[in-house]
Amino acid sequence: MIRYALVCEAGHEFESWFPSSDSYDDQAARGLVACPVCDSTKVGKALMAPRLARTDQATAPVPAPAEDARVPMISEPERQVRAMLRAFRAHVVANSEAVGPRFAEEARKIHYGESEERSIHGQASPEEARALIEEGISVAALPIVPDDRN
Repeated sequence: MIRYALVCEAGHEFESWFPSSDSYDDQAARGLVACPVCDSTKVGKALMAPRLARTDQATAPVPAPAEDARVPMISEPERQVRAMLRAFRAHVVANSEAVGPRFAEEARKIHYGESEERSIHGQASPEEARALIEEGISVAALPIVPDDRN
């Protein structure tokens, strides 16, 4: 496994693990590596400093933290925002029809009156979403909380 520090076109920095360097290259080329903040697939590797252990000097053992000395990985306000985003996503998914990769096609049918009006959710490429918006069809991306991808 290899960990890469990544950055999207908007400057959001994040990290991700890949089975190999070739696996990262393949996934990035296919648009499968996306920013957890803005969902952009225009992602590149950021500079990383290697972690090298020094062998020329002894290191003192690090004492174990006290049982009640837990350090949160994310702040409480961020935890609350993530919970709200998950709840919003769950509500939309529970109250709409899943159309999968047929999203753009089905959204057009609904917009032009060829199919019954209803709420739908599914997958669309960024290009498909832009085309729908240019046609005057309202679409929105469902939020993905960063730790939902891990």
